[in-house]
Amino acid sequence: MERLQKVLAEAGIASRRKCEELITAGRVQVNDQVVTTLGVKVDASQDLIKVDGRPIRKQSKVYVMFNKPKGVITSAEDPEGRKTVTDFFKHLKERIYPIGRLDYDTEGLLLLTNDGEFAHLLTHPKHHVPRTYLATVKGVPHGSLLDKLRDGIKLEDGMTSPAEVEYQDVNPEKNETVVKITIYEGRNRQVRRMFEAIHHPVVKLKRVQFGPLQLTGVPRGKSRSLTPHEVDELRTAALEMGKGKSHNIQKGESDA
Repeated sequence: MERLQKVLAEAGIASRRKCEELITAGRVQVNDQVVTTLGVKVDASQDLIKVDGRPIRKQSKVYVMFNKPKGVITSAEDPEGRKTVTDFFKHLKERIYPIGRLDYDTEGLLLLTNDGEFAHLLTHPKHHVPRTYLATVKGVPHGSLLDKLRDGIKLEDGMTSPAEVEYQDVNPEKNETVVKITIYEGRNRQVRRMFEAIHHPVVKLKRVQFGPLQLTGVPRGKSRSLTPHEVDELRTAALEMGKGKSHNIQKGESDA
């Protein structure tokens, strides 16, 4: 017997948190009875489980790395009719959904899956899975300003964890600088807000690494399946970070 939200997530319905919302909204039935209470346990091999009246079915696990273009919503659907990341995967018979989010104007590495437990593992705050970005910012931030990001900087929702930061390139003609930054949190628009806090707003933002996985060989708007080894690497990295074995950032260190 397993919790209903876990069974739904493993069937590829949505992330575990979203499945909990489906349950409390009264959209899930077990043996033709609506269930709205979290924590109910079911036997997926014997109980008839439906979401919005449709029986769930076991799916093979799918793990995908996608190079998200700018101007695409990180969602399964959008009420405003804008293009979403799942529009790029209509050819798949499995229903996949994004692990975490990238802003509408942010591009780069995004993972998608139908494995709810895997998605939960990578996005749970206690695991601190690192995410690395290339941020093109206005002006040239001095080292003392970047040190504020390395030490942790105060935002409206509290202090950030220390980040790893290093210069990548400076464009004097455009008065812009490319900065590589690795963060260990997933707050809303965090990287953009961090640079706004030191008065060097982001012009362009691209995620290039998620945990040990780097965005290489995947053109913008294209995707590829993760190898079993890569899936294991991501899972191991999240578990190790949860134990505190890797989250030991010193000022000025780089993950390059």
